[in-house]
Order: sequence, then structure tokens, then C-alpha cells
Amino acid sequence: MHLHTTMFLQSVSFQMTEEQHKKWLAAITNYTIIGTYAQTELGHGTHLRGMETTATYDTSTQEFVLHSPTLTSMKWWPGNLGKLVTHAIVAARLITRGKDYGIHLFMVQLRSMKDHSSLPGIELGDIGPKLGYSNVDNGFLRLEYVRIPRDQMCMKFSQVHPDGTYSAPPHSKLSYNSMVHIRSGLVKRVGIGLSKGATIATRYSAVRRQSELIPGRPEPLIMDYQSQQMKLFPQIATAYAFILTGFQLGQDFLSYIAEAKEGEFSALPELHSTSAGLKAFTTESTKGGLEVLRMSCGGHGFSSASAFPEIYGAFSPTCTFEGENTVMLLQTARFLMKSARQAMKGAKLTPFMSYLLLNQHERCRASKPDDFLDMDTLLLAYSHRARRMVTTSFRCIEADLKEGKNNGIAWNNNHLHLLAASTAHCHLFVVDSFNKAVEAIQCEDRTRRILRVLVQFYALDGILKNKGEFLESGYITVDQLDLVSKQFISLLAVIRPNAVALVDAFDLRDLKLGSVLGRYDGNVYENLYKWAKSAPLNKKDVADAYHLHLKPFLEENQRRVQSRL
Repeated sequence: MHLHTTMFLQSVSFQMTEEQHKKWLAAITNYTIIGTYAQTELGHGTHLRGMETTATYDTSTQEFVLHSPTLTSMKWWPGNLGKLVTHAIVAARLITRGKDYGIHLFMVQLRSMKDHSSLPGIELGDIGPKLGYSNVDNGFLRLEYVRIPRDQMCMKFSQVHPDGTYSAPPHSKLSYNSMVHIRSGLVKRVGIGLSKGATIATRYSAVRRQSELIPGRPEPLIMDYQSQQMKLFPQIATAYAFILTGFQLGQDFLSYIAEAKEGEFSALPELHSTSAGLKAFTTESTKGGLEVLRMSCGGHGFSSASAFPEIYGAFSPTCTFEGENTVMLLQTARFLMKSARQAMKGAKLTPFMSYLLLNQHERCRASKPDDFLDMDTLLLAYSHRARRMVTTSFRCIEADLKEGKNNGIAWNNNHLHLLAASTAHCHLFVVDSFNKAVEAIQCEDRTRRILRVLVQFYALDGILKNKGEFLESGYITVDQLDLVSKQFISLLAVIRPNAVALVDAFDLRDLKLGSVLGRYDGNVYENLYKWAKSAPLNKKDVADAYHLHLKPFLEENQRRVQSRL
């Protein structure tokens, strides 16, 4: 029921009036109705303006008539829609007095409260098996002229009056509030997903022994190999970074909501674009990180006993739900290009975007490895990289426009630069948020020291994985990259004695991990054996398939051999 307590509840909370809250909130929080959020259609997902479901206002009855006019307009993919929910917040094109006002949200009852059957004009079903989320009935919804009362439109910011006149919201993107909140939470959520993989792989690496470092000595733990540390430790640091960044983004959203109640919406454009980009940046990184962690467990990582197949199936879809990642990064890029234009004109920028005003001729002064432990130096490196990627994108688009290309073609011709700019911007945001969060945490000095090491290590790892872009910025030289590598290697040794404690601090119980490899007690091999013996195929010594298939196959082959003799 995750979507009931997130998208459904939040849509009502953020998009409905106080009067509407009185009607719906108690039913939602008491679970006397169960709901979901139905936006994505069979033919359209992230491109909201292309959606086809309509909600046409009938002044004679003061009702909205919701309709799926085409096959591709049916809602497709919403979680819990197929069989579970009784209601949904449905995104549809608002049409009143013959004019289309674009996507708005509507509360629609889908099933009878008596016997749970689909209501007249409503076709519901499950869309079938998926890569993951086997327990969730992602569904389809087809509406055939379904009528709902006027007051079931979400009317906090925009309204349709009884006579059909329309009052526009004070900001065009206010309907995105729920999506912004979900994307903010998703950053933390994927961090927790990555923390599961990091916990499993790290604990297993503290048990598994292999090969030999010194001839004649006992086999060392695989965590003592530098190559294994290079797989594990960046993912531990990244999990911490994403969880703490998710908290920060959540706080930013709450601050915006408080301002919005006072009629101040200036923070929304940056918050919307940042949450979109961070959703893409963190989910993509998490998907790749989980695969690194799975492979770090060798062959056992491929077994369901490791829990990696289930975790991967649960988190890989995050790259496409709540907005496909490429589209999300391009949304961020639109805000970045507007900011770049403002910077060129000398207009005031938001505090975070002030990196666009950095002197492009500034150079890093680091001369020894320890200089790259200074967070000001690291943040400047990330800021110059982001500045370079954003300004390059802006100049390339401007060059295309000067050649006479229209905006759409110029934009499409520069996706390479735009995606890189958004990624660099989001990477800077995570490093900055991670650093601020660690400095603000109330903890013992020794705890803060190792957390600071994680921040430094995360930043150094990002530089090494994106060397080309950091060199292009002009802030860091090739020789200084060698210093970064040396400092990165030295921090591996600092993290090594703390690695197990760092993943234990995620506080993931064995029941929640569901992993034999990641058991807290480290008793892996005995429990792998028990897990294998409990497999359904091992209930009988001789499987039924022997009598059905294998025995006839062997007997037939024996007859053939005998006939040849």
C-alpha cells in the first residue's frame, strides 16, 4: 500500500482545499478507502502534455465526464491499480467551455465499496508479470464517460466554478508538488536500497577467504584486497551520500510548502528541476552500484540466497518510474539553460547556481595528496566542472540558434552536452549536501571523523570516475589527478577497519535484508547449505521429472545403443 500513503495521500494533502480535506483525509488515513495515483498512460508517460485522458465539465449537471478516447489513453502502470484500490487520483486534460486547460487531477472512485467490483464505465486489470515488484498489481484503467461531482477536482490552486469558468493557479507547475515530493523521497529510498547491497557485500567480504597474498600464509579475507575495497567502499559512501541528500531535499520541500502557504512560489522552479535531476542521477548510480556489489560476491551473488536478484528487481525500475531518467535530466537542463542565460545577462542567480559566476581561469592550488582532503578544494573542483558543462551546453545551443535552427532542433542536437551538464550539476549538489549534512550531524568527534572521510572519499571517487570532465574544466591538471589517485588509495586503508561498522550503522535487520550472505552473525556457509536443502526441488531425492521425462529419455537411448550392437 506504499502508493496509498505516498502519492495518493500527498496529492490530496497538497492539491485539495481544506474543505476537500474534510471529505477525504480521514477516509485515507483510516484506510476506509485505498487509493493510488494514475497518471502514466499506455502511449504517454513522462510527456505530460501528450496525455489523452479527458475530464470534460458538464455545466448542466456540474459534473466532470472522464473518458479514455483512444487505446493509448488508458492508464497503464500505476501501482495497486489492477486489483487492490478503491479510488485513484487520475490525471486528465481539463476541458471546460470548449477549452483545453491541460493536465489536472481528479478523485475518482473505481470499485464498489460493497463488493469491490469495478464500477460502470470502468475497466480495470493487472498488466502482467514484470522484472520486479511481483507483489504489486500494476494495472490498467480504461474510462468510458465516467461522471464525478465537480468538487472531486483537486482545487487548491486552480478551480472550475459551477458555471464552467476556470481560475488558473498562481504558478503553472503547482500540480507537480506531489511529484516533487515523491522524487525527493526517492533519492533517500534508493540510498537505502544501495545500503542493502553494500551491507550484504561488505559482511560477506568479511567472511569469504580466497587465494593468498603471502605464500604459505592463510587465505586472506577478500575485503583485504584493494580491488575489493574499490568495489565496496565507493558504494558505502554513495549510500550515505544519497540518504543524507534525500533528507536535505525533503527539508527543502517542506520549506517550500511553508512558503507556498504564504503565496511565495519562487523556490519551485529550482526545486522541481533539482528533484528531477537527482532522481535520475541517484537511481542510475544505484542500479549500477548494486550490480558492482552483486559481482563483488562472486558466484554466490547470483543466487537468490544473496537477495541481490530481489533487490535489483526492486530498484532497477526506479530508473524509469516517476519519470524516465533521460527525460528527467533534460528537465533539469532546461532550468540550467535559463540560469546560464541569466548569468550571461548579469541577472541575480539563486545561491546554489552562483557557481556559474566562477572565474573560468581559476586554477586548483593543490600540490600534495593531502590537499585533496580539503572540502573547499573538492567543492570548487565540482563547481568548475558543472560551470564548464553548463556553459558549453548553452554556447552550443546558442550557436545552433544563430545558424537558423529552431529551438527544438537546437535542443535535440545538443543532448550530449545537456545530459552531461545536468549530471555534473546533480553530482555537485550531492557532494555539497553530503558535506553539509555530516557537518550538521550531532555526534561524537570520532564518528564525525569517519563520516568526513566518507565525504572526502565520495568526492575523490567522483573525480576519478569523471577525469575527462574535470580536466576539461581547466581547474585540475593531469599531475593533480595523480594526487587525487594517491589520496583515494590512502583513504581505502582508513575506511577498511570501519567498513563493517559503517554498514551495520544502516541498522538493517536480517529479516529486512533477507540475505544469507549478509547475515549479521556472519554464519554464511552453514546457512547457505540449509537454504539450498530447503529448496522445493530437494523435497524428494528422485524428482517427478525423472519418471516423466528423464527415465523415458535414458531408456530410449539405451534401446538405440542396444539395437546398434
